Amino acid sequence: MSVSLRSLFSIMCLLASGLLWGQIDSSSGEPLAAFENPASQQRYLAPGHKSKEDIAAIFTEEAKQRGVGVRTFAQDSDLENGYYLITGAFRESKNLKRLINKLERKGLEAGSFVNPENGLHYVYAQHYVVPELALDAAVTQLDGRYKEAMWILIVDNPETGGALLPTTTKLQIPEENTEQSVDSGGNTPADVQQDPGNPPGANTYMLLRKADQYFDKMWYSEAARLYEEAIQRHPEYRNPQILERVGDAHYFNTNMERAYYWYEQLYNASQENMSADYLFRYAHALKGNGKYARAKRFMRLYENKVKSLPTRSTRDELRNREAAMDDILSAEESFGIKNMEINSRYSDFAPMFYENNQVVFASSVDSAFFHTRRYKWNDQPYLDLYVAKMNEQSDELRGAVKFSKAINTKYHEAAVTFSPDRQTMYFTRNNYGKKLKRDKNGVNHLKLYMSHKIDGQWSEAVELPFNGEDYSTGHPAMSPDGKQLYFVSDMPGSIGDTDIFVVEVFGDGSFSEPRNLGPGINTEGKEMFPFLNKQKLYFSSNGHLGLGGLDVFEAALDPENGFGEVRNVGKPINSNKDDFSYIVDEETQKGFFASNRNGGKGDDDIYSFQRLLPEENNENAIAGVITDLITGENIPEALVVLLDENNRKLKEVVSDADGSFVFEELESTTKYRISFEKDSYFQENREVQTGDNDLIAMEVPLRKLQEMIVIEDGIRKLKTEMIHFDFDKYAIRKDAATELDKLVEVMNEYPTMVIAVESHTDSRGKRAYNKYLSDRRAKSTREYLIGKGIDPKRIQSAVGYGEERLLNSCDGSVRCSEKMHQLNRRSEFIIINM
Repeated sequence: MSVSLRSLFSIMCLLASGLLWGQIDSSSGEPLAAFENPASQQRYLAPGHKSKEDIAAIFTEEAKQRGVGVRTFAQDSDLENGYYLITGAFRESKNLKRLINKLERKGLEAGSFVNPENGLHYVYAQHYVVPELALDAAVTQLDGRYKEAMWILIVDNPETGGALLPTTTKLQIPEENTEQSVDSGGNTPADVQQDPGNPPGANTYMLLRKADQYFDKMWYSEAARLYEEAIQRHPEYRNPQILERVGDAHYFNTNMERAYYWYEQLYNASQENMSADYLFRYAHALKGNGKYARAKRFMRLYENKVKSLPTRSTRDELRNREAAMDDILSAEESFGIKNMEINSRYSDFAPMFYENNQVVFASSVDSAFFHTRRYKWNDQPYLDLYVAKMNEQSDELRGAVKFSKAINTKYHEAAVTFSPDRQTMYFTRNNYGKKLKRDKNGVNHLKLYMSHKIDGQWSEAVELPFNGEDYSTGHPAMSPDGKQLYFVSDMPGSIGDTDIFVVEVFGDGSFSEPRNLGPGINTEGKEMFPFLNKQKLYFSSNGHLGLGGLDVFEAALDPENGFGEVRNVGKPINSNKDDFSYIVDEETQKGFFASNRNGGKGDDDIYSFQRLLPEENNENAIAGVITDLITGENIPEALVVLLDENNRKLKEVVSDADGSFVFEELESTTKYRISFEKDSYFQENREVQTGDNDLIAMEVPLRKLQEMIVIEDGIRKLKTEMIHFDFDKYAIRKDAATELDKLVEVMNEYPTMVIAVESHTDSRGKRAYNKYLSDRRAKSTREYLIGKGIDPKRIQSAVGYGEERLLNSCDGSVRCSEKMHQLNRRSEFIIINM
């Protein structure tokens, strides 16, 4: 993982070790964990370690070389031991409070004390217990917060024990905000050199302490270099604790080759005692080096470590995972990919489609060449947003320029998404005001910001309301309809290191509460860089089954049932490195992604791709056979029409000689309507929903129109299902309309047919009113038929008979149910002439 994922998502994500996004502030004055733990010091101590007087001399010499004055105060007092940055000494105390308040307003933990030897009042800007931090604070003038003269007073009170701790020599701590000159290779001037005047053990101890300091600040590249240098000097330090640290330093920096080397050393040194966490990391490092068979073995060891007595379902799950990995590795590669000419030797990633065939992306390209702000994760410049034109023929990105002065700042901007009209943008930026803001642990989190385009210019960005001061949000992705905003966060409610969340975007510009996408998408690992189109969600993860590092995954989008099964998109999009920020145009099957795979030009490179083969064989189809309802014989040459939910015709076919029909290459999980028409048969309508690459088989019986003509008691009638009415109503119900439509079909089939409509009521109510109500029902039926195109002359009469012709005994003399009464509320159709 290079600067995008180191600078932005390890700024931008929780690491497997539980570290938070961002960096720990080295200027806080608080001792780092490695210095607070005596055991961690003890494991590094070597024979010949010098006394604190000797160490003080080393510190004083180094301070002298760096232009900082040092004095020692060793008298008994109540003053806490340590290193004080003195800004002034005064004979009187009347102005001390004002001076201290001035320092405190700069964010410093200032104070004062009296030197009993000379009676002077000393004002200090900050107190440290770690000498390196004190010295670097003096050199950098407290990160520029105090630009006047200062010097260091070492307080060594024998009553409380010596305050002095070992210090390195000639080691400059680079700060993340400082301006540094770099050579063409990007190397910092900081280096560790052996002091011939000190025993080797002491200097190696200093190296390890400094490596711990870098590690705790998440400067993994520097930490790994120092750990390896210490081990090279003194192989006896190759113990499990150091091996864990150096392996982790490379692992968290996603240098999987070196991580694999050191985890291999760790496994050889302590096979039986290797924890589940390190078995897991070792397995991932193996995958990152293409050693998949061995990685499987260690994943089984990891699972067995976690569940010492695995159930049969656990064993089956592991076998399924192994089979799935085999499928990923053996799948035919269906993409052609190309490294972009626009890539720099730094990090280029997070492409996003923009207007007029443009692409916006993040880059830490060093446009100043010699002097630039450096983010001290891997000595990379800070990230800015750039925009480039996409060449349709070559798929290259050309003419990149910085996106907007209103958006780009001196800190990180990356990972952008746009509203459908391209008038609103969402992007990721460091949490900062006039300077970087940090939480109580010294971590600078990331936040999501929004900007609107006004008169062709982007407005000053505002942060979104669901950001937090104690967690990060980033990697925005807008749904195609602009109604949902997806993003990545480690906010409370997260399942793993980083999860994908979603909020609703309302018409007034407000947002709903964030909702976690749940365990179907999110894992205990990292989920990052979401991207949506109308069909799928794409994202990167190291928690789902993959080839190593971050892999790109996809999940089909079902509007009713949510996201489908997560699927690895396979090679060559995915590799044994980090593959992420995948975007695609579903129509052209062209897109871009980023990767730090071998063979690139820089840390992270942008690649273009085009799918070479169809995404998948679309097996969604509806097939069936049309038959006669009574005889069961197949009906050939029936017209079969496929319509969408809005009754728009999509396709039509004619059934074959055997009555069969088929509609192929249909959309997945989509509702369709199908109509079936054949002369002398009633029209039939069906609603069908497709599955996912599934065949829907159906048999469709049609009823002949002639079957509606019956003779009852010597009278020819059109026999429909009962035309029922609601109580005391004469409006045509929906079920009645369906039956009347069948009657219309028969009359159209027999154009000389003349009918009479007779309508009836139940016995409830007054007889005269029932007569009136039934007559209204008869005439409503007549009007419906005329409205469907039947000539009024073909309806001889439409008469209501009230309760005169009941079909049962419900005449008021016996108790009847509502269902029995409803039988009497009907219309009948008498054939007068054929």
